Amino acid sequence: MYQNAALLAVFLLIYSAVAGRIERSFISGPIVFTVAGFILGPDGLDVLTINVTGQGLRLLAELTLAMVLFTDAANADFAIVRRNLGIPERLLGVGLPLTILLGFAFAAIVFPSLDLLEMALLAAILAPTDAALGKPVVTNPTVSPVIREALNLESGLNDGICVPIVVILLGLAVGTKIEGGTVGHLVWVVVEAIGIGAFVGLALTWLTTRMLRVAEQQGWIGEHSVEIPIVALAAACFAAAQAAGGSGFIACLSVGSC
Repeated sequence: MYQNAALLAVFLLIYSAVAGRIERSFISGPIVFTVAGFILGPDGLDVLTINVTGQGLRLLAELTLAMVLFTDAANADFAIVRRNLGIPERLLGVGLPLTILLGFAFAAIVFPSLDLLEMALLAAILAPTDAALGKPVVTNPTVSPVIREALNLESGLNDGICVPIVVILLGLAVGTKIEGGTVGHLVWVVVEAIGIGAFVGLALTWLTTRMLRVAEQQGWIGEHSVEIPIVALAAACFAAAQAAGGSGFIACLSVGSC
């Protein structure tokens, strides 16, 4: 256990020393961490072994994605987005469906043993890939701010848009009867995943803002703890939205947009 902790600490120290240089290159932080994991893990030098259960790994991945969506939304310039809504609209309304169709065609070539529903499900799952791996391009100051903000918005909303498609395809693939018909079920999934998530995020943000204003007026907030409520709010919104049956990712995106 201590050996794993020491290796991770040394790697983080080395990465922190060169992170700025890496961000200015075509390589992103997630790629560096992924490569390091392969090299140090069981398939490489086998010097780093971390026993994580499937449930624990899923929770870690979901929380990480939620924080990424929160920070992306918090750093977004929505004034630019509002003036150029045509670009994210085309990315989500045209680019995303075309990506699913191309993924379906590619799956038919690479995995011919799958049936049509399985190919479509695979394409819909892979289509809303987060833009974190392309962060060096998205955050590059030489790229137009309009393009950067459009890509950030698209990467935050594509997951929620693809949720109903994945649910429908998954139900059809396993032979589940869809109550109320396909259209009715699709509408309900959209309301449940996106609507509840957005409502929970906005409601908790409003309550937290009111609470912090009162605490600030009373002088209760510590000088070195002003950033803690922000992280705690994102985590609380994610957990509350998931527990309510909505999308925690949409909740975090709503919080960051406020």
